[in-house]
Amino acid sequence: MLKRPRALLGSLAAIAVMTLAPVSGAVADTYWQCVPFARLMSGVQIYGDAWTWWKQAVGKYDTGVSPKAGAVLCFKPNGKMRLGHVAVVSQVLTDRVIQISHANWSRIGGTRGQIEKDVTVIDVSPTGDWSQVKVWYDPVRDLGSSTYPTHGFIYQDAVAVRTASSGFNSAQNAAIAVAQGAANQVVSVVRPGAGPLQMLGQAADSTDRIAALIQAATQPSTED
Repeated sequence: MLKRPRALLGSLAAIAVMTLAPVSGAVADTYWQCVPFARLMSGVQIYGDAWTWWKQAVGKYDTGVSPKAGAVLCFKPNGKMRLGHVAVVSQVLTDRVIQISHANWSRIGGTRGQIEKDVTVIDVSPTGDWSQVKVWYDPVRDLGSSTYPTHGFIYQDAVAVRTASSGFNSAQNAAIAVAQGAANQVVSVVRPGAGPLQMLGQAADSTDRIAALIQAATQPSTED
């Protein structure tokens, strides 16, 4: 029963290791807000607070409730998140599980304004329409306990795809290289002599609750 969820643990374990360190030295010194980061990474040219993006997209970009790589996931204002939030889909794992890259979400090292790349988001809406999600929260090394309401996804057009590719590609490659180097340092410092696969195995052990949620979200419905 757990074959499909377990197949995702490699990706989830990699996420756990990658998010142990700041994305890059340059980024770590910059306080990133979610809006400029999402605009830079997606190429979607919308300005203003995150909560305004969904309405601004009407007539300018296609929108919907199916995740696609490169699309912007728009969060509704909720509780302390009164300005909403935007994040960019980096990978679609299943119809109910995606990875996102976003800024100014988790407190990493006690501070906000940092970038998190390829972290897990799960659709927990009753009808599978991505109207309610749970999001990876770095301080607990797991999905956070809160459920967040969302509008849906703003999809890139051809111009946005070109803009994202030219404007973020070099910075993204540098960030990945630094993060991989940091992960290797974690391997050598935390457990001298341990290999990356051993570290990933430990990270996979901490994702059992995520695997259970994935199973619940992806198993066939028994209702008529």
